[in-house]
Amino acid sequence: MACCEPELDRQAPPAYRRALIAVLVINLLMFGVEALVGLFSGSRALRADALDFLGDAATYGLTLWALGQSLVWRTRAARIKGYSLLVLGLLVLGDSLVSLFHGVTPPGGMISAIGALALTANVTSLLLLVRYRDGDANIRSVWLCTRNDVIANLAVIGAGLLVLATGSRWPDPLVALGIAALFTHSAVAILRQANDEARAGRAPSVGCRGGD
Repeated sequence: MACCEPELDRQAPPAYRRALIAVLVINLLMFGVEALVGLFSGSRALRADALDFLGDAATYGLTLWALGQSLVWRTRAARIKGYSLLVLGLLVLGDSLVSLFHGVTPPGGMISAIGALALTANVTSLLLLVRYRDGDANIRSVWLCTRNDVIANLAVIGAGLLVLATGSRWPDPLVALGIAALFTHSAVAILRQANDEARAGRAPSVGCRGGD
């Protein structure tokens, strides 16, 4: 197919760049909101989701830089993202495990409300990026992160509702552990595709459509 020829790899539609800039701003704003609320409320789920937004913002920024670069540099950028997600996953895992033994019961209503705000932000990002969900590992990482964010937000909302209904703190760290698992899953998928593309010596361009 012409859209997958190596010489077209560097051509990214201007609309894709604009979409990346928009979701970058959205993610930085939501990182600030969730980090502050998570810190003051003691919610591990919100803190984990805040790190998710920060990781995504870094992913979008790195993707913007990598557009127009050679396959070698795009593959390197994808690997940086993959390893960064693994590090974030370990940070969330450690914070969640500490909370299992020394945590407090966070306000369930606040968790769900902020989770709903985060869900709105991520669904907006998802709609902006859905046209560009297929491509090389660098582009694919953007879609994977945003898609998984929606799943994480739904889990955060559920955790808040369970805390509110039961008065138990356990749903909050358990959801944080689930978010850590999402970090790891995305990191492995990105690194695997980056390694495959490095061996093959080529990658599909933005706009190639394929299976998820």
